[in-house]
Amino acid sequence: MSVLEFIMQNSPKGWHSRGYLPHFDGEESLQFVTFRLSDSLPKTLLQKWKFEFERDRLENIDVELRKKIELYLDQGYGSCFLRKPSVANIIQDALLYLDNKNYKLIAWVIMPNHVHFLAKILPGNTLGSVMKVLKGFTAREVNRSMSRKGKFWQEDYFDRYIRDENHYFATISYIESNPVKAGLCKSPEDWPYSSARFKNVSIPKYGHSYP
Repeated sequence: MSVLEFIMQNSPKGWHSRGYLPHFDGEESLQFVTFRLSDSLPKTLLQKWKFEFERDRLENIDVELRKKIELYLDQGYGSCFLRKPSVANIIQDALLYLDNKNYKLIAWVIMPNHVHFLAKILPGNTLGSVMKVLKGFTAREVNRSMSRKGKFWQEDYFDRYIRDENHYFATISYIESNPVKAGLCKSPEDWPYSSARFKNVSIPKYGHSYP
């Protein structure tokens, strides 16, 4: 029996009695998505990195840029509104609410200034439409709860298709280990705004490298 088959047979029924842990057969469109707060990364710094990578003619500029951004975000720059429990709960509840409606949610983590999640987009939806709903709703709700106005999320987001089973598990490990890597807790299960907190089965750990 493979590790994936074991997890499927022994996994919890799901997030809030719904949930999903798909069988990876290479045909499903599984996407790893990252989006962040509007003030989490200065635009000038992002432009500087892009210029340097292009000047140095690096291969896989998009991958290298995402690595750079991830390292920067984990330093906790900006307002870090997601550090507030009331705000993080709004985001987490929205992610869970859309599960089995717009996508099949597999893993997620809410960091102080950014969010990661892994999901399979359901038929009739696109990642763009999902992000518009998710970001639009949560921005309105958070602004209302904090009596604030203005831009909440950065307009863009990063997404990446899952290549194979190893990439699938490495991505889950990366997502759920992010609070540990950033020094926010000692183990993934300790972080309250993460799929790791909901699980009752362990998954293989592939380290903290960028998936």
